[in-house]
Amino acid sequence: MAVPIFLKLVRPCSNNPKMTKNTPSRAEFGSQIRKSPYFAATQRWGCTGYSVYNHMYIPRSFGDSQANFWNLVNEAILCDVAVERQVEITGPDAARFVQLLTPRNLSKCKIGQCKYVFITSAEGGIINDPVLLRLGENHFWLSLADSDVLLWAKGVQIHSGMDVTIREPDVSPLQLQGPKSRDIMCAVFGDWVKDIRYFRFVEYEHEGIPLVISRTGWSSELGYEIFLRDSQYGDQLWEQLMEIGAPLGLHVGHTSTIRRIEGAMLSYITDMNLENNPFEMGWDRLVDLNMEADYIGKQALRDIHAAGVSQLFVGVEMDGEPLPHPNGQHWPVQNGDQTIGKITSAVYSPRLKKNIGLALLQIDHTELGTQAVAQTPYGALNITVVPKPFFDPEKKIASEIKS
Repeated sequence: MAVPIFLKLVRPCSNNPKMTKNTPSRAEFGSQIRKSPYFAATQRWGCTGYSVYNHMYIPRSFGDSQANFWNLVNEAILCDVAVERQVEITGPDAARFVQLLTPRNLSKCKIGQCKYVFITSAEGGIINDPVLLRLGENHFWLSLADSDVLLWAKGVQIHSGMDVTIREPDVSPLQLQGPKSRDIMCAVFGDWVKDIRYFRFVEYEHEGIPLVISRTGWSSELGYEIFLRDSQYGDQLWEQLMEIGAPLGLHVGHTSTIRRIEGAMLSYITDMNLENNPFEMGWDRLVDLNMEADYIGKQALRDIHAAGVSQLFVGVEMDGEPLPHPNGQHWPVQNGDQTIGKITSAVYSPRLKKNIGLALLQIDHTELGTQAVAQTPYGALNITVVPKPFFDPEKKIASEIKS
């Protein structure tokens, strides 16, 4: 979620006699960018900044980003993530077609199950890293990161010879994340929510509103995604969640960059793009080079694996004063006069009380303890390669694995 803020403050025209220098600025939103079913609600609840993601506005600020982080890790937040557009694939060959798109072996994916997958190009590059939901034997959703997979899938369909229908359905997710999320979800929908396992989902109708509710989310915390299947109910659903949830600790919020980096969660475009492959991002286990089924990029990924990668995605700690903002640009990393890679994401973690970051570095400079220098807008900062994720490395919080 690293694209620039798209909130435009427009000053009144100075030659209009009814407007003075004290007339408030107003936010302008272009009609060519889509608004989510929750857009009006986010305005009412105090959103102060937006980004553009999958050709839609996404809330990126409700004030203090550290307050948003603490709300997430201590209580719960409600986030408009309707920008996670769904690519729906149905038809007699849907299962075979979905497998063609990804190197992850889906042969054991059950109805009601979610899988994190990579969509790869013929060269093995990463096109997207969606969450796959299997709604039926031949009914799938790809819940997208920021790239045009609908168009990619339709292009693949033309040459596949497979009988599938591909479309973008009327589906708009919300994320309700944080340690109090289960109690809030049960208060709204019922105690049956407790039975939803990690990376599983249930189709459900709530007071006439069609939903899919999953135990997933982009936070590394206990949480749920609520997929609204009819956009006309967006405002009603948001307000009901807040009405019931606020007394239980629910806050309006946005996806937390701090928590995302603590959990070493990938952000497409920010941390990786079409030039990167799953191996250098450290996700070898999501690539099955030996399965019988074919998929796009299979031979290229075999070749990359055999040759070995030249760079690797690592965690780093960074010296210096607390970073005032998450970095929005890549920062070069140097060893002496040699550029050895780049910081892709960095932020100050108020919980860890240090600057932390994610980086793509040349393979010879990725051992734990390796030191280098990042060239940043705040000066040259010493960095050290450290294990990632930075917090809860076994993902016990989100998956509820007991120690």
